[in-house]
Amino acid sequence: MLQLQVINFRKGSYIVVEGKEDSANFYIIQQGTVRSQKVYGGMPPVNYGPGDFVGVVPCMSGHAQIETAVAVTDVVAISVRKEQYPELISQNTPVALKIIKTFSNRMRVMNEMLSKATLKSTTRDDYEQLFYVGQFYEKARMNNVAAFAYYQYLKTHPTSENLEIAKQRFVALKQTAHPVFLESTPDLTRAYPKNTMIFSEAQSGADMFIIQQGEVTISKIVDGNVVTFAILGKGDMFGEMALLENKPRSASAIAHSDCVLMVVNRSNFNQMVSTQPQMIAKLTTTLADRLWSMYRNLDNANIVDPLFKMLDMLLLQLEKQRKHIDFHSALKQPYQTEYTPLDLANMCGIPSENQPLAIGKFMQEPNFQIQKEKIFIKDMLELAKQVAFLKKQQAISNSINNSEKATGVL
Repeated sequence: MLQLQVINFRKGSYIVVEGKEDSANFYIIQQGTVRSQKVYGGMPPVNYGPGDFVGVVPCMSGHAQIETAVAVTDVVAISVRKEQYPELISQNTPVALKIIKTFSNRMRVMNEMLSKATLKSTTRDDYEQLFYVGQFYEKARMNNVAAFAYYQYLKTHPTSENLEIAKQRFVALKQTAHPVFLESTPDLTRAYPKNTMIFSEAQSGADMFIIQQGEVTISKIVDGNVVTFAILGKGDMFGEMALLENKPRSASAIAHSDCVLMVVNRSNFNQMVSTQPQMIAKLTTTLADRLWSMYRNLDNANIVDPLFKMLDMLLLQLEKQRKHIDFHSALKQPYQTEYTPLDLANMCGIPSENQPLAIGKFMQEPNFQIQKEKIFIKDMLELAKQVAFLKKQQAISNSINNSEKATGVL
């Protein structure tokens, strides 16, 4: 029988603290107001009230706390341990749906914040963006992807300023391109060859996908540059935001390798929620992992030096994969990644014109080699130490700058 603990927090009490490894449980607020703020990353504070959740992202992802939450008033909250979550949602489906929709809403906001922080810009949020996606990938000679985006644009805009251009480009590309699943099908399993588009940002759609084989890149185009949010692998889920919110896609999904996907539409998703709590728990964990990564990516976006950005991003990929780094071992801890230097530069949002120099400096680092076109790390511990040192140097520099500003030196 499910037994949940009720906890009282006095006004001014800390409920969770950013960076702390105490994420074994999360809280559902019953009474009172909680203010949550991320110290790093430039996010504004948010107030939570009855029915809202605190600490659910780090709890479900198993990572450190990403925000600091303080009781603004006296607060009464229910404490839920991670292992209790499947039983909780089997007895209370609306809780699961609210958490998933909260994650989805937050991810949409984070996508836009990451675009702005990484490239100092935001994208168009209308269907005209489909045309610019097609143009970008045609220029990049990814014709399968470009043809897919042009098709979705023509389907959405029977009359528009770029209609004739899109028609001409789609007809020309179709002579050699082979986009797949231009229209949704009832198939519950689909195969996508490498470098084909699964869906485009700004496209309408209501399917979620679970990767059974292969890898998928999640990205978007901002001011003529690609921002890569994630490269997902077997067991990962994506596309849930359009399914849950009935809004256009906020990012594109492209087959990073040949892949096989399971399709979840709105009807079988609703059935999953009510009959498969373990599957919904898995979805919650997946979304929590992705949100944690977005918060971490936002920290990376505030790093100015391109080499530092790439080193930190590489370490982030290890953290996401939960690669164990033994800080007490004297032995080297090598690891073969699945990322090319270009993948890493795109993840950092480094503009294309600056990528050759950034990648060149990265490859001069003695801790890395290229094996089968992918980055090989000679020693993960050395990478972790290097990033920790650079972060410490940045913190000292920031402290000095803030002190000088406060005293009027700058």
